[in-house]
Amino acid sequence: MTYQHQYSDGTLIHFPLGKVVCVGRNYAEHAKELNNPIPTEPILFIKPATSVTPLAQGVSLPQDRGDVHYEAEIAVLIGKPLSQKVSAEEAREAIVGIGAALDLTLRGLQSKLKEKGHPWEVAKAFDGACPLSSFVAAERFESLEEIPVSLSINGEVRQQGSSAEMITPILPLLQYIAQHFTLQPGDVVLTGTPAGVGPLQSGDQLRLALGEVLAVETQVR
Repeated sequence: MTYQHQYSDGTLIHFPLGKVVCVGRNYAEHAKELNNPIPTEPILFIKPATSVTPLAQGVSLPQDRGDVHYEAEIAVLIGKPLSQKVSAEEAREAIVGIGAALDLTLRGLQSKLKEKGHPWEVAKAFDGACPLSSFVAAERFESLEEIPVSLSINGEVRQQGSSAEMITPILPLLQYIAQHFTLQPGDVVLTGTPAGVGPLQSGDQLRLALGEVLAVETQVR
């Protein structure tokens, strides 16, 4: 899978699919709804490239593994390497696209792993765990600090939030990640989910939107 991006001068470039870096509990109300403490610094975990599927083609649920919860997120596509200490301006220049994603989670399994103090990846990184939209230019949003995100299921709004509510905003988040491991062109950063998460059911009709700029309608298979 590759991403295609066109710059304002008409240049068309392709990025190979890389890793997906996720941040947990980046919205205080979401942390509260799962009875988790609000973190003092970002909680990071990674989904592999094999977890990514096109959101528009539908969402597949793993069988016989318990409830699969949806988590709607703003996704950031990286177009330039970010490593070690980078400025906010460098982080901003590395963003080539903004999209929407679902961070699918085997919630029961995740809870068991957390109880034992084990990593979450088994509950977060399975095949198909990251349905991802296409990307639009970041310039289409007035501000990275005010990007709305919402998820409707069967016509009912289940999640609604904004990047303004993030504990760690987008640019500081990229700066933090870069201090721990390099972000490469084609990597995607999922920036956290607002409150309202819950289980998906086969046949659910989903609409994931970033305000008026990007909207994707799809179905749970």
